[in-house]
Amino acid sequence: MSEPSYHGSNRILRLLGRVERPFSAWFGGQDNPFHHLGALTIYFFWIVLVSGIYLFLFYDTSVSGAWLSLERITHGQWYAGGVMRSLHRYASDAAVVTMILHLSREFLRGRYRGVRWYSWFTGVPLLWLVFIFGITGYWMVWDQLAQYVAVSTARLLDWLPIFTDPMMRNFLTNESVNERFFTLMAFIHLVGLPIALVLGLWFHLLRVRLPRINPPRALMAGALLALLALSLAWPALSHAPADLGAVPVELRLDWYYLAIYPLLDLGSEGAVWAGLWGVSILLCALPWLPPLKHPPAAVVNLPDCTGCEFCAEDCPYGAIEMVPRTDDRRFELQAQVDPALCVSCGICTGSCPSSSPFRRQQPLQTGIELPYFTMEDLKQRLEEAAARATGAGPRIVLVGCDYSVPVTAFDQQGMGVFSLPCAGMMPPAAIDYLLRQGGVDGVVLTGCDAGDCHFRHGDRWVRDRTARDRMPRLRARVPRERLLLSWHKPVDRPGLAAAIASFRARLESLPTEALRAESPEEQP
Repeated sequence: MSEPSYHGSNRILRLLGRVERPFSAWFGGQDNPFHHLGALTIYFFWIVLVSGIYLFLFYDTSVSGAWLSLERITHGQWYAGGVMRSLHRYASDAAVVTMILHLSREFLRGRYRGVRWYSWFTGVPLLWLVFIFGITGYWMVWDQLAQYVAVSTARLLDWLPIFTDPMMRNFLTNESVNERFFTLMAFIHLVGLPIALVLGLWFHLLRVRLPRINPPRALMAGALLALLALSLAWPALSHAPADLGAVPVELRLDWYYLAIYPLLDLGSEGAVWAGLWGVSILLCALPWLPPLKHPPAAVVNLPDCTGCEFCAEDCPYGAIEMVPRTDDRRFELQAQVDPALCVSCGICTGSCPSSSPFRRQQPLQTGIELPYFTMEDLKQRLEEAAARATGAGPRIVLVGCDYSVPVTAFDQQGMGVFSLPCAGMMPPAAIDYLLRQGGVDGVVLTGCDAGDCHFRHGDRWVRDRTARDRMPRLRARVPRERLLLSWHKPVDRPGLAAAIASFRARLESLPTEALRAESPEEQP
């Protein structure tokens, strides 16, 4: 029997599903922007980088020329430089929005704990880098807003005992602003921080196998067009030039990057630093607050492991590696599971060629399986579900996923139902078994919304296996029209019900076909 979920709350998943479901209806599951928040953040930073390089070609890296050069770029060539400046600004803001949404979504779904702690932990420094990136960018404009940012930043840094000379001395008068210091700031913004950000992203994705670096092309095109429209409708403009002899009275603050600065007017520098470090430490500690019960890792059964490497290729978290054989079988390699990386999704079971309920081995086992949901357990679930599929019309078995629509709601509709930790755990041979040995007329396999698998690649591997594009493939003898793959948000019970009704009607229109009830021994 399968153990209860170790990740997140069903109530939270349903709440997120209600928010995100309309976007799947508008864009399709594969192109839903909520499914690509991390990739969209990286994409927006590419736009920032390209537009920033263009702006730098015409930018004067001096205190006296910075504001004037940006004015010439903005108004002298509004059709190019002006649009590029606005694109630079709005893409930066969009990156902050998608970054915060990405962080919040992963937290609410519980995907920051257990083996996922590394990506969460290495993401916290990225927050600092991004906001420093934005702050130095505003500094370089050297208008009244930049003056406010520079003076406030100097106050914050002077509170820390790290500089021998107070930074505020550089911003007492217009003449005190150091040209070389300003050039150094430009170098940090244009060279140092981008390099640090790329390295930070590399560490952030180091343990993520097959990460989504680029969002779908349609989503990239739509986002770029939206940013261009915004740039043309509301161009980004400078404030009046900086004047350290006067205090700025009215500022158009960018709350995406500069939200902490008004706090200095309400409290002390120490209080602001305490808040920043407190939030950062809390974010770093969250994966261990409170301690998480770790699900049992997958186990390898050497007598049934052929060293085919399919499980290692399919594991979403790189928890499986192939090592030299330790027994006397003819195969060269065997799978080895790292318990510290395994999320216990069962996708490896679905990718193992030995995962066939047709086999007569007693007790039935496969090359790699979950200790609490073995191949013997899966075969028992298959047979029980086939026996319960006794409703009027076509006999259907519905196999669900613990993170998608609860399939127990369909138990009273004459279908046999059961759920797996992930749809990717379903071996293609199990579908064959239901249709032939179980004698059912159709199989419905449902899971998380397309492109939004809780374990990242489960839906993708299922589609590829059943389309016979990925090993282990669905056998050619299995009539593909008797299988339905249906991907949904946890709240989309009506969508799954409609898909099943349509599938039932399709089965009724098919000619009666006697599937051979054979049970060959399928040795790997």
